[in-house]
Amino acid sequence: MNKVYLKRSISPRVSGGHPWIFNNEIEKTEGNPQDGSIIEVRDGDQSFLGRGYYNSKSQIQVRLLTRDKKEMIDDDFFHRRIRACWEYRQKLGYSENCRLVFGEADGLPQLIIDKFNDYFVLQTLALGIDLWKPAIVKALNTIFSPKGIYERNDVPVRELEGMPQVKGFLSEPFDTKIEIIENGLKFMVDVENGQKTGYFLDQRDNRRAIEQVVKGAEVLGAFTYTGTFEIHAAAYGAKSVLGLDISENAVAQANENAALNGVSEVCRFETANAFDKLKEWSKGGKQYDVVMLDPPAFTKSRANIQKALTGYKEINLRGMKLVKPGGFLITSSCTSLVEPELFLQTIHLAAKDAKRQVRQVTFQTQAADHPIVWTIENTQYLKFLIVQVL
Repeated sequence: MNKVYLKRSISPRVSGGHPWIFNNEIEKTEGNPQDGSIIEVRDGDQSFLGRGYYNSKSQIQVRLLTRDKKEMIDDDFFHRRIRACWEYRQKLGYSENCRLVFGEADGLPQLIIDKFNDYFVLQTLALGIDLWKPAIVKALNTIFSPKGIYERNDVPVRELEGMPQVKGFLSEPFDTKIEIIENGLKFMVDVENGQKTGYFLDQRDNRRAIEQVVKGAEVLGAFTYTGTFEIHAAAYGAKSVLGLDISENAVAQANENAALNGVSEVCRFETANAFDKLKEWSKGGKQYDVVMLDPPAFTKSRANIQKALTGYKEINLRGMKLVKPGGFLITSSCTSLVEPELFLQTIHLAAKDAKRQVRQVTFQTQAADHPIVWTIENTQYLKFLIVQVL
């Protein structure tokens, strides 16, 4: 088997649990590995570290799949891993809807699989895992006998791996709008045209966390996407809920979801630029009992972290100004490069500039079907905060 040898200074990070090996961390390559092929990794002392897939075109040249010298990478490997993922989710109480595979956290780098009832949506975001797509589909068919499988590989990150953006059926065609139930509420998931895999499962537990603070409240939601937080607020007894999103399609889906749950009289959605509205209304003196902010990731590049922090500070400052004294701000960040401490610091600075005192109610991360591995820092990405604004 072809091999790569790591520089001595890098070996401890990889042997300590991180599966990524960057191109500048490799001392030498032995053999003539093809992009996407399985390669053996050894440390500076030539000791075995693991096997993973290789891509000379990627900044991350090797991603480890196994550290067991006896374990071969074949169709059975993927069957075992995916079955183990499912058994883990079942132990945590997931049965219908969940993130079945969360990439590196499940030992399957750059593989995402979401389960919506009996339908599956997958993303293979690196060349090495993409070449095993037939084995992955075979494993899903064997373990679950699903009604349908769809791939959402229409993401720019694939181009960094030398792959095209694609999406389509990996099974017989099916209706790509699927109704799911979350926390007793109904939502339509558009797996073909929705963002990412069609639905954000990672906020499931956080949507439950808003129940007490929204009762009887006038609520504003910004960056609503398909309205999941807002509809939860209406179902939990909010007096009125207004959701804003820049996407007309998302707003149409949000209004459909509101009707599906019988909350249209309380909960409505409008197409608007949330950044502009937050700024305009905060200057105009408009106020709500609860303001909810759930923006998309502001950056995927370390070079733009400061710009992202400026954006988070701005929207949270505006959000706080829109909260009545004693009301609540509910805010999130899914930018993985913004660590929890940095996010909290940004909220603190926003409160200082807004001349408001805040009192923490809860601070949480993503749902448990998106597991966090302590040695792989990017597996913890979601920050969810509720504060009282005094």
